Amino acid sequence: MSAVLLTDRRNLLGLAAIAGVASQVALPRLARAAAAASPAAAWPDLQQINAGDLSVQYADVGPKGGKPVILLHGWPYDIHAFVEVAPLLARAGYRVIVPFLRGYGGTVFRSAGAPRNGQQAALAMDVIALMDALKIPRAVIAGFDWGARTANIVAALWPERCQAMVSASGYLIGSQKANEAPLPPAAELAWWYQFYFATERGRLGYERNRHDFARLIWRTASPKWNFDDATFDRSAKSLDNPDHVAITIHNYRWRLDLAQGEERFDDLERRLAQGPTIAVPTITMEGDANGAPHPDPAAYAAKFTGRYAHRLVSGGIGHNLPQEAPKDFADAILQAAALSA
Repeated sequence: MSAVLLTDRRNLLGLAAIAGVASQVALPRLARAAAAASPAAAWPDLQQINAGDLSVQYADVGPKGGKPVILLHGWPYDIHAFVEVAPLLARAGYRVIVPFLRGYGGTVFRSAGAPRNGQQAALAMDVIALMDALKIPRAVIAGFDWGARTANIVAALWPERCQAMVSASGYLIGSQKANEAPLPPAAELAWWYQFYFATERGRLGYERNRHDFARLIWRTASPKWNFDDATFDRSAKSLDNPDHVAITIHNYRWRLDLAQGEERFDDLERRLAQGPTIAVPTITMEGDANGAPHPDPAAYAAKFTGRYAHRLVSGGIGHNLPQEAPKDFADAILQAAALSA
């Protein structure tokens, strides 16, 4: 493991210890504390399962024997992005699994010594581990933001586990090498928080102001979405997870090659750096008012070599597409599943 990651890890473990992560023995207590901060009221009883590095908190909606769908949220959102999508899919007979990503809600690390790693391969392995723990051999996988990237990776590297995919903002697999190339000034401006997080000032600022920071991102990424305080507060509670800041900071620093990943993911990252194509049936989506950095659909269409369609969702829909346009997102999942039939 690299010295950079070890340095970050020591710093992050110090923060985690303050938050109450003392040892693996304390895991049940930590999970309960994280779950208490988790905004679960809009869902039926949330579940907890050990899966790989994590104890994952997740919603499980619909018939247990239904065809599985896994919905993946992004940053700085949470499972409530799908609170209206899941019932639509459940009514169509699907079993809908909606996990809190690492660093959100009641999802916690099983070991106090585990690196608080936010690199893309680690998040994808979390999904595979969750599917294994739940004994789900194959699922439709859908997501936005970090969740879309994770869905892309699972579909690209483990197509046998992905029946079909829905990806808001299309193809998001990246690499540290590709991120070395500068973007046009307007695009660089849109990534201001990535550069902020590269500094210690940025880490401290996010630690102290994570809710205000998230509200700002919600507003700029979805400028026409008039969400109310209750809607925001319900999701913002999941950011109080003791590992949230560490995961967020590592994710953005890793992208800029300012923090190293774990050696066990090196082979996966080499494959991802080649920009693998995706052959599983796919529908990509974009909102017509997405204020977050996102690629032009024409730039990634060739990455999807199987049955493929793109949907532009109009009406002032921003970055959090499933929460802003839940029926469109649910319909896309049903349509993608039908493409694989």
